[in-house]
Amino acid sequence: MDDGQGPYATLFEPVQIGPKLAPNRFYQVPHCNGMGHLRPRAHAAMRGIKAEGGWGVVSTEETEIHPTSDIAPSVEQRIWDDRDIPALRLMTEAVHTHGSLAAVELAHNGQHAANLLTRTPPLAPSHMVVDSLHPVQARAMDAADIRAFRRWHRAAAQRAADAGFDIVYVYAGHNMTLPFHFMLPRYNGRSDEYGGSLANRVRLTRELLEDTKDAVGDRCAVAFRFAVDELMGPEGLQADGEAAEIVAMLADLPDLWDLHLSGWANDSVTARFSPDEGYQEPYTAFVKRLTDKPVVGVGRFTSPDAMVSQIRRGVLDLIGAARPSIADPFLPAKIREGRIEEIRECIGCNICVAGDNQCVPMRCTQNPTMGEEWRRGWHPERIAAAASDDPVLVIGAGPAGLECALQLARRGYPVTLAEASTDLGGRARAEAALPGLGSWIRVADYRTYALKRMQNVEIYLDSTLTADQVLEFSFAHVFVATGSVWRRDGVGRRARRPIPGLDGAFTPDDILAGRLPEGRVLIYDDDHAYLGGAIAEALKGAGRDVVLVTPAAEVSAWCVNTLEQPRIQRRLLEVGVDIVTARGLVAVESGQATLDCVYTGRTVQMVCDSVVTVTERLPNDGLAQALREDPNRRAAAGIRTVKTVGDALAPGLIAAAVYSGHAAARAFQADPAAVEAELFRREMPALD
Repeated sequence: MDDGQGPYATLFEPVQIGPKLAPNRFYQVPHCNGMGHLRPRAHAAMRGIKAEGGWGVVSTEETEIHPTSDIAPSVEQRIWDDRDIPALRLMTEAVHTHGSLAAVELAHNGQHAANLLTRTPPLAPSHMVVDSLHPVQARAMDAADIRAFRRWHRAAAQRAADAGFDIVYVYAGHNMTLPFHFMLPRYNGRSDEYGGSLANRVRLTRELLEDTKDAVGDRCAVAFRFAVDELMGPEGLQADGEAAEIVAMLADLPDLWDLHLSGWANDSVTARFSPDEGYQEPYTAFVKRLTDKPVVGVGRFTSPDAMVSQIRRGVLDLIGAARPSIADPFLPAKIREGRIEEIRECIGCNICVAGDNQCVPMRCTQNPTMGEEWRRGWHPERIAAAASDDPVLVIGAGPAGLECALQLARRGYPVTLAEASTDLGGRARAEAALPGLGSWIRVADYRTYALKRMQNVEIYLDSTLTADQVLEFSFAHVFVATGSVWRRDGVGRRARRPIPGLDGAFTPDDILAGRLPEGRVLIYDDDHAYLGGAIAEALKGAGRDVVLVTPAAEVSAWCVNTLEQPRIQRRLLEVGVDIVTARGLVAVESGQATLDCVYTGRTVQMVCDSVVTVTERLPNDGLAQALREDPNRRAAAGIRTVKTVGDALAPGLIAAAVYSGHAAARAFQADPAAVEAELFRREMPALD
């Protein structure tokens, strides 16, 4: 317990933010989550858990202030009119229950919103197309539009105060909002008092800050979220250029500065491309020199030492976090209680981002309870006690097996964990050896550390088990988490029958085991997630001549959801990987691959010495099937439960494997009807 004298005491000092007092320096900055206005109870429960976990300030995601800023189909928050107040009050009440401040990020997305739902023309400083691929164009705002926009923002601020928020944002960042668009010469071609000089381009932001402070009075603090650099060089806003001038212009007008990089892919860059904690400091550190108001910033902080360093060196006043607060909502509490080794550290995989980008409640690789706080009633730190003292055998110590064993043990069951290899972690440990994925070892390390400290857990390595051996052990309950194996016959999304000539092909399993192909290597990626590109980079680094072939229009196409697809493709090109898109693999024969165009079917030949197929996986479910095939023998052995979890049940992302193991542990010996009811729980729209 940090009693105020320990090394991290400064993190628990209160901070004055305008008329409000934050109880500590932990600040959950605004982040999207796929719940928003469609799932207000889920949203409130998720934010409330973070307040319970010790975050002194808990913010919403971007909150649309008017129908002219409709970002559908994305599911964000809304404060269009008074009818939105009750849903938002659910969140503020959940946060206030635990003594934290609630913040709302008011947003008008301008030409970032195509207004697909409301069908109103988007608004922008000048006439321009929207920044998505929708065939929609925004219209230039005239003086009346600007006055109306200020009225909408002011009204939204007043509604926010009525909903119980303590901090109200003016949002100019991420290349997503009207105030930011007005600041940028590439968007703002106006010749009136809102265009031309920097002072004119900042005028709207100044007016919004003044309007908001006037609207909320001393009921709320006013925060300004500002992107200090776009990482575009002279073509964009730069920390050592106009951004510094903007900070100087507005220095003490807001009650709080919330700083970040723009756009979202820079602000939430994956650990694969920015592994360092506090990576935004070089761009944000200057702000404290220009303002006397408190400053919050982010950088995927998980180490309390790094947090304290930010405070003591005068970089930040509050430690901002989105992804670390998702991976471990109780991070502040664990620091305060001296349980630093129990923090579930964010791995920077952006699976949380992917959930929001796919318009569903977010999920997290490290924290399987994220997004299930309301629907399934899951708490990240609490789980139901065991319903019996029956011993449990978990076979396989990959992500699913580790999580399943850990949660069963936390419930109080006697757990035996058997792993065929000499290490715990399975695919999480293996994939962590690939370029940029080193932080993924945290999935294994967090669970391994916890399991090894528990008195009711026995771990056996190098223990491959057969069905006969399991039957001899006579465990009452068996959970099979034996993973999966990559196919080497090319069957996947495009080819549903084996591709001729792949008898000697390699798979990701070979690469991860250290068995590398020679010569010119053709990687056929019909998986479209992160692994094909990571293997290509690894083989290139090992000195191979590599060509990556994919039926998609770009490499690692699914990774657009994790904000890293462009970085993956750029990295491969920079290291010299040849890339061939929109081509399928048809056959391999005599050192030559036949590829066909996915559009025309025309074929071409490509010379290669080796082929690596990254297509689909088959579950290693043979042991589970063998245990189930003879009910009489199983009953005679005293086995009452055989449950398959993780990739052995249905191969997917590591996040899915962890979730599967967690869900199985919670459902064990629970009321089946209650578990099924969780799956069907949903928020139904009320009819007027």
